[in-house]
Parts: sequence; structure tokens; C-alpha cells
Amino acid sequence: MTGRTRASDRAAEVAALFDGARLTLARHLAGLRKSDLATRVDKSPTAVAAWESGAKRPTAATVAQLALALSVEPGFFAARPDDVAALSATPHFRSLRSTSQLVRDQAFAYGQLATDIATTLERHVEFPEPDVPSHPVTADGDPERAARLVRERWGLGPGPVGHLVRLLENHGVLVVFSPPQTASVDAYSFDSRLRPVVVLNPIKRDYYRQRFDVAHELGHLVMHADAEPGGRVVEDQAHRFAAELLMPAAEIRERLPATMGGRAWLTLARLKEQWGVSMQALLYRARRLGRLGEVSYRNAMATVSARGWRRDEPGLINTIEQPSLLPRAVELLAQEGIDDRILIEQCRVPPDLFRTVTARTPDGTPPALLSPETPGGRVVSLLDRRRPAH
Repeated sequence: MTGRTRASDRAAEVAALFDGARLTLARHLAGLRKSDLATRVDKSPTAVAAWESGAKRPTAATVAQLALALSVEPGFFAARPDDVAALSATPHFRSLRSTSQLVRDQAFAYGQLATDIATTLERHVEFPEPDVPSHPVTADGDPERAARLVRERWGLGPGPVGHLVRLLENHGVLVVFSPPQTASVDAYSFDSRLRPVVVLNPIKRDYYRQRFDVAHELGHLVMHADAEPGGRVVEDQAHRFAAELLMPAAEIRERLPATMGGRAWLTLARLKEQWGVSMQALLYRARRLGRLGEVSYRNAMATVSARGWRRDEPGLINTIEQPSLLPRAVELLAQEGIDDRILIEQCRVPPDLFRTVTARTPDGTPPALLSPETPGGRVVSLLDRRRPAH
């Protein structure tokens, strides 16, 4: 059987099991409008809308055209056990004005694809069960209380939080880096009802700021399941949650400088390394907790700007925290003889997207090229569990 014949047969199979939601997902991943896709396959936007809604099914020939136009295999459009799109809550993007709806749709589709891949891998491995406390906060609520609840529920104890990405993964949150084409979108999060998801910006390579981003997105997952995303109040609450989670007021207030004279900058530098947050976050915290007055805070931030620290603060740690849940799963399965080619075929996703989703680093370094001593998350191979004990 020739490759063309196999592709034709696959398209015919998919046409019978075609899921319009998968077409929408593929179109969003490609960053296309319905009219753009219609032009590529020489059909009408009305036809595309009908396929996506399920009102009509495309022919096998059209399925093949759609796959080619969207750079996916025909199998991508086949129905899955779960409709990830239907199970996904509205994502929390930082600013709805700075990016177009098309770009946000593309970023969200990537997060949904990551969830889809994780769900497929869970046929072979066991991930930690999702354990994110729900503590809805109203417009005049108390996000600091929500952060203290998480610290208590997760048994963090006093002092700085360690590896924050690993902490979220060990409580069932899927953390991935977004692909370069969605780099204009800052970190965002959503709850898929299959597993909570945090998607990190691949360009932001600052260890200290990344940790605050992760804490910020955790705040959305904890507090804002039903809140309208992107509003100033909601974003401010997520910032306050992150500050309390990483710098509990009861522990850090008296350690923050009350004036910016003398050894204040040395104090900030030490607190930065101890608590794993930026000096700017510490200064904002000092103002929020009443340690610094408004004038002192503004003068300190002017100094930060003059020294070029707004975007590039000095710090000891120059490598960001890296996800391990999916990379560790791929490593475990490779040891069992299930390599990524088999997994890609099972997930029915483009190879480059699979490798981006399952990478530890924003540049997509494959797990197999990393040191075997690199610590992984709590991932258990189901193949190991099925083997009889010796």
C-alpha cells in the first residue's frame, strides 16, 4: 500500500468520526480565522462554520485538504474520549488589550493541546491528582487569606517556598512553556476540569519574575474559577495572592527596609536571594505593608530605573525553574521502549508541538538530551505497576 493510499484511507476513516471541535482547535493553533481557512481549502466560510459546529461533516477529500492546510495529520480531527475545549474554562490572560483575540485563541488552543497530550500520556503513566484548593474571592475579598489557605493546605510551613513549578506539578497542575509564536501573550492559566494548566512565556527567562508569574497564575486557579478574566480587580487580587504566598506578611514585614538609606539595597539583595523574588516585588511589598512610604517607594523605583534594573536586575540565579511532569513521563516511557514517535502517533499531534509541550526548557530541549540526574516530578509508570513483584 502506498503512502498516498494510506493517507487517503486515514482521511476516509476520520471523515466518519470527524469532530468539529478538533477542527476549531487546529484552526486556532494555526492562528487562522474561518475565512482564512476557507480560502486555503477553496471552500466558503459558511462551510467551515458548519464543520466546526457539527452541522455538517466534510468529505474524506476535504479532510485531507484541511489537514494539509493546518499542518496536522488527518487523525488530529478524529473524536477523542474528552472534548478538551468543552471542558476548559475561560483562560486568565493578563491584558486583553495588548493582544488580539486571534493571538489569544492561538495561545489558548496550545494550552488545550497540552492538556490533550497529558491525557493521552496518562494511559501509560500516573500523574499526581489535581489538588488545588478552591477559595473564590469577591471584588472586595481577601486574596491574602486565600494564599495562607494554600500554604496551610499544601503543608508549606514557614519560610520561603522552594521550587514553585515543581510544587504545582506535585499537586496536579500541568505547567508548560508556550511556543514562540504565542510569545506576545504573557503567562496565563485555566482549569480544564481534566487538570489545571499554567502556560509560561518562553521569552521571560528571569528566575525571580517567573516564580511570581507562577504564583500569580496559581492565584487565578484558586480564586477566580468564575471571575471575568483580564479585569484590573482580578489581576490585582492575583498579584496580592502571589505576594502573600511568596512573602508572607507575618514573616517578612519586619525584615523589609523602612528607609532606603544606608544598607537598604544590601538588605533587599539578600532578601531577594532568600525568598526567590525580585527587588521590585520586595519594594512593592514594603509599600503595601506600610514599611515604606509613598515618597520613599517612588524614589527607590527611580533608582531601579536609573540602574537599568527594571528588566534586568542583578541576581545569583540565572536559570529558570523548569517543568518536569510531562518530560519525566516521556523519559520513563522511553525506558519502557515507548519512544516519542509512538507517543506522537497516539496523541495525533504535530511532532514539533509535541516536543514543545513535553520539553523542560523554552527552547524545546528534548528530555533525552538532559542529564539523567535532572530531578523529575512524581510520575509513576503504569507499566511498572502492572509487573508482578519478584
